[in-house]
Amino acid sequence: MDVVLLSRIQFAVAAGFHFIFPPLTFGITLVILVLETLYLKSDEEIYKTISSFLIKILGLIFALGVATGIVLEFSFGTNWSQYSRLVGDIFGAPLAAEGILAFFLESVFLGVLLFGRNRVSRKVYWLSAFLVFFGAHLSGFWIIIANSWMQTPAGYVMEGGRAVLTDFYAAVFNPSTVIRFLHTMLAGWITGSLFLAGLAAWYLLNKRHEAISKIIMKISLIIYIFAALAQFVSGHSSSVQVTKTQPEKMAAFEALWNTTEGAPLSLFGIPVESEQKTYLEVSVPKLLSLLAYFDPNAKVLGLNEFKPDERPPVLLPYLTYHVMIALGALFALLAALGALMLVRGTAYTARWFLIALIAAIPLPHLANEFGWIAAEVGRQPWAVYRVLKTADAVSVVVPAWQVLFSLIMFSLIYVLLFIIFIAILLKIVKKGPGTGEAY
Repeated sequence: MDVVLLSRIQFAVAAGFHFIFPPLTFGITLVILVLETLYLKSDEEIYKTISSFLIKILGLIFALGVATGIVLEFSFGTNWSQYSRLVGDIFGAPLAAEGILAFFLESVFLGVLLFGRNRVSRKVYWLSAFLVFFGAHLSGFWIIIANSWMQTPAGYVMEGGRAVLTDFYAAVFNPSTVIRFLHTMLAGWITGSLFLAGLAAWYLLNKRHEAISKIIMKISLIIYIFAALAQFVSGHSSSVQVTKTQPEKMAAFEALWNTTEGAPLSLFGIPVESEQKTYLEVSVPKLLSLLAYFDPNAKVLGLNEFKPDERPPVLLPYLTYHVMIALGALFALLAALGALMLVRGTAYTARWFLIALIAAIPLPHLANEFGWIAAEVGRQPWAVYRVLKTADAVSVVVPAWQVLFSLIMFSLIYVLLFIIFIAILLKIVKKGPGTGEAY
């Protein structure tokens, strides 16, 4: 048993499960803020009713997000102590800021949303909704800073084998932070808005809470349409950034073995690393060069430009990256259909469209997970790109059997937590807004 591999799998399981919840929070807090704004301006009770219902769902999601996020932070000390020792002076700052500035902001004002509807003024309640929305995104921003520094480190020097922060601004706004945050934020809006659109579609199919469901559907679809289309621009910008700052990662994404002028964009294939060949490949000539450098004849570095022990694996990043892009294209298609249905006024009645929205609920989660896997596996063999290798980042005193035991234990706990989460969520959904069928 390899302690490095087991530690990576354990972190992947913990992070992958945790990553179900923050994207939902991004999207749902935005919808709640819109509803509270409409209620503040119009004084129509239906907006208050919908918001109160969604706040219950948000509270459940937030609780699971907190519980699973704590495990990740502790793992830096238990499984990745060498990483913490070598780069903790930099990595610890955004994690501390996330806890002090964002988590407490979000949690305190979520408490106001859950328990303070009749205890504070409407303006204070609206402000609480805004601060929960802002706090959720601020929390995500600090986490993205920490992870982006691992991808494109900046603002530091190495002293005595440790990374020492020299420029806080440069470390925070390293070359990938802003692009990756926008990409993640839009992914969260897609995830949360499509979840709520699917929820509204379920009510409409079952002829329940039709007035409420139409409002949820309209707001969610408008947000979803914007986010799904904007994600194309964000995704392209992210790919350009990766090509320029982590060229071997992009080479793995595209299974580009050799440096090529006028590099093709691979649409599909089965890369075999040992043979440096991609079977059944379908590609578009010169399109990768054009998209990355706005020049169809530009040179794109291939994997053979890099030392064999510094190249990422190819198969997993290639497959997950391409599935993510395919799902993004599907989201854009669904957004176009949604816009057409809203304009025609058939979004609430077309049975096939309502079923499609329900079926699409898990797809953003898959896109989020696949995108994260592509980004992290594509960075290998580095824990911090060209600074610290993953093999040198693990705890040296934790034996493999202990990591395996904790991996099995956490996996079982996560399965149990997910079952409990789904059970409580279904109970909330089946009960509905608690208005009978008045709306």
